[in-house]
Order: sequence, then structure tokens, then C-alpha cells
Amino acid sequence: MATLMTPHTLPSEEEIAIAQTSGRTLSACLQTHAETQEIRIRTDRGTSLPVRVPVSALRLLVDALTEIGKGNAVSIVPIHAEMTTQEAADLLNVSRPYLVQLLEKGEIPFHKTGTHRRVRYQDMVDYKKRTDDARHAVLEELAAEAQKLGLGY
Repeated sequence: MATLMTPHTLPSEEEIAIAQTSGRTLSACLQTHAETQEIRIRTDRGTSLPVRVPVSALRLLVDALTEIGKGNAVSIVPIHAEMTTQEAADLLNVSRPYLVQLLEKGEIPFHKTGTHRRVRYQDMVDYKKRTDDARHAVLEELAAEAQKLGLGY
């Protein structure tokens, strides 16, 4: 019997294999211009139930299966969800005190619920994209400079 995976539980070898196979099969359904697809779910009693699924949800499922197929645990977070400072720090892979400094400097929007800071997930994603884009631009600049100087990069 399959267990519910939490962000701290890695998939078993059997789950990885199933995810790889089912992800490949479902990804074929994404080659459509339709807004929905119908899939069939076989119950433990042997009956087959049709389920109409938005293609956007099917893409999300394929993405999740792809990650599980790589042996990664998966969790789904609504864009509007709020996070604690520890959850936000974990998302960025930084310490909580460092994240709090970013919040206090105004790098990432937040609000307080009582004495506790809360950060929107979307704001964390936006911050991560900004920093990743800036990091990429600097790396491109360094690589161009190294080529110009003939450093063999």
C-alpha cells in the first residue's frame, strides 16, 4: 500500500519506478490543444471511473511524477500560501536569521501576525527568481570578461 509522501519522506524504489512509467504515459496526453483530458482510474474493486482533468492539472501531475521518478520528495504549495520564516529560509536554503535580515531590509515583503512574521510563497518565488537572474547575469559577464582576457573559459 502506498503511503502519503510528505516533504521529508523520499519515495521508495517501487514508487520511483511507477512514477517514471506513469509520468511518461501521461506526458503523451499533454500533446493536445484541448483544455481538459479524460483519464480512467481503476478502483480496488476493478471498476473503471472516468475523471475529467484540466490539462493544467495534468501538467502539474506530470511534473510531480517526474520529480518522484528522480527520487525526490514532492509537496504542492498554493501560490497564495503564507510561510513561517523557518519555512521560507528552508525554501531559500539559508538560515532563519539571514532571512529575517532580508525581510527587515525590505528585500522580501512580509507582514506580522501578532509577533510572528509571515511571508507569501509567491513573494519567495519572486525573490528567488530575481536573485537567480542577477546571479546568472553576473556569471555571463564574468564569462565574457574571461573570454576577452583569453583565460580559457
